[in-house]
Amino acid sequence: MSTFFTQVAMILWKDIRCELRSKQTWIGMALFALIVLVIFNFAFDLRVEDKAAVAPGALWVAFIFASILGLSRTVAAEREYGSMDRLLLCPVERPAIYLAKLLGNLLFIGAVEVIAIPVFVALFDVRLLVGALLPIILFGTLGIAIIGTLFSVIAAATQARELLLPVLVFPLVVPVVIAAVRATGALLAPSPNEPPWLALMIAFDIIFLTLSLLLFRYVVEE
Repeated sequence: MSTFFTQVAMILWKDIRCELRSKQTWIGMALFALIVLVIFNFAFDLRVEDKAAVAPGALWVAFIFASILGLSRTVAAEREYGSMDRLLLCPVERPAIYLAKLLGNLLFIGAVEVIAIPVFVALFDVRLLVGALLPIILFGTLGIAIIGTLFSVIAAATQARELLLPVLVFPLVVPVVIAAVRATGALLAPSPNEPPWLALMIAFDIIFLTLSLLLFRYVVEE
């Protein structure tokens, strides 16, 4: 077990160092998320009086599109330069590779969210309790990253990866994104009859993380 987590840590550290050197993925993700928030803010300012009704949707649209932008580049770059092939030749457990990639994607998406949330609060003039919002952001982002990491490996092996990845990911992340939007909206406008959105996100994450760890071996070696 210690060997497994050592492999995860080494692969994760390698990915972090590569991204810190290039600074291409997370900067592009952050700029994209901010542009989405600004555009949505101006559109909603003209058409909707109650921003609390639409602000959560704008926030998660920015998150998911920025995430897809980053996910399409991380594994694709390794495929292009042969890094993934060399990694597969090493005596490394396949679930360790997946878990390291997942954690790396979470870090990059989390960095973007740290930048985007204050801008979102300022633009939409909403009040959010950070303590209550944090688990929603965590499990919502985890659900997106779990699906996105697995399918980015599939899409990276094709020539149309930028087009294929959103087609594969969006239908599967709809449940967790809807739950995240509704849970965020409940913080802005509490309702006594809201379903347990956070519990639904946790269940989604557990199910798909288990499936992804089991399937990654077959996906990455195809």
